Amino acid sequence: MAIKNKVTKIRTCRGAAKRFKVTGTGKLQAYGANHSHKLGKKSMRKKKLMLKKRVLHGADARNMKRLVPYLKG
Repeated sequence: MAIKNKVTKIRTCRGAAKRFKVTGTGKLQAYGANHSHKLGKKSMRKKKLMLKKRVLHGADARNMKRLVPYLKG
């Protein structure tokens, strides 16, 4: 009887899975940072821009895809 090599499944980082969403084309989206405190010195325009989701690019997207390998749109 041959012994098969079992490959363990990759664990999804649950914290990251709650913070990111996948677009239809497979890109990762995330909300803007720095929107929890010290809002008095920021302009309304800047605060509204931070509320929007934005597409992650480059190394950021690669690192986050490693954290959430099975994330679906």
